[in-house]
Amino acid sequence: MEQNPLLKALSLREFTSLMFNSCAALRPYIAHIDDIYKDFTSYKVRVPVTGAIILDESYERCLLVKGWKAGASWSFPRGKKNKDEEDHTCAIREVLEETGYDVSKLLKMDEYIEVTIGQQRVRLYIIAGVKEDTVFAPLTKKEISEISWHRLDELQLLSNDVISRGANGLKLYMVGPFLVPLKEWISKHQPATAQKSDASLKGACVWKAKNNSLGGTSASEALLIRPGSEIYMVDSGPGKSFRNFRFDTAQILRSMEAVFSAT
Repeated sequence: MEQNPLLKALSLREFTSLMFNSCAALRPYIAHIDDIYKDFTSYKVRVPVTGAIILDESYERCLLVKGWKAGASWSFPRGKKNKDEEDHTCAIREVLEETGYDVSKLLKMDEYIEVTIGQQRVRLYIIAGVKEDTVFAPLTKKEISEISWHRLDELQLLSNDVISRGANGLKLYMVGPFLVPLKEWISKHQPATAQKSDASLKGACVWKAKNNSLGGTSASEALLIRPGSEIYMVDSGPGKSFRNFRFDTAQILRSMEAVFSAT
C-alpha cells in the first residue's frame, strides 16, 4: 500500500477470509470461518502479557512507548508471551524489540507488578536506575512511533479504565492499573541518594519515527534524541533491524509435513 495507495486496506477479518480461500490446507474450513475467527479473537485477549516498567536514576520518570497508528496510546513496553515462554524471558524480548534496550542484566525475578485485566494476566518487571542518556530505538518495523521519558507525577488519569486519558491529554493504555502499586514500590525502594530529575524535563522524547502517519509513511529513518545533545538521524529500516533474521527451515518443513499428513 505504501507503493500503491490504490490498494485496498483490509481488516483482519477480511484478510482471514482471503487467506482461507487462497490456501488449500485451510479451504475445507471456510464454512466454519466465523466460529474460527471468533475463537481466535477470544483466545488472543487471554494470552498473558509481560514487559517492564523502566525507571530513570531519580525514580521519578518512567519510559513509555507509543503505538504506530494515528491516535495510538502510550504504554509500558510489553507484549504477549510465546507458547511455553517464561515470563521474564518474554519481558526481556519484548522490551528489546520495542525499545532496543536489553534489561536482562537489571531484571530481578521477584521485582514486578502483576494485574489481571479481564481474562488477561499482565506482569511488568520493574527496571530501576536506567541512565537518562541511554539510547533507545525499536528493533521492530512499524510498531512503535515514539519513545519518551514521562514524569510519574504527571501521569494522572481521568478515569480507572484500562484505556484512559491522562490529565495532560495523553492516551494511556494499561498504565493506570500499575500507577498506585508502582508508587508504593518506589516509596520502599527509592535510594535516599537518588539524583532528582530536572523538573523541566517532562515528556522528554528520546526516539521518534520520522513522518509517521496512518497512511504508512516510511519508517526507515527516525529521530534519535539524546538529552543535551543534537538531534540526528538513524537508520531503523529492515536492513538494520532484521540483519540477523533467519527462517527456522526445519520447523517450516515439519509443519508442512504435518499439514500434508493430515490431508
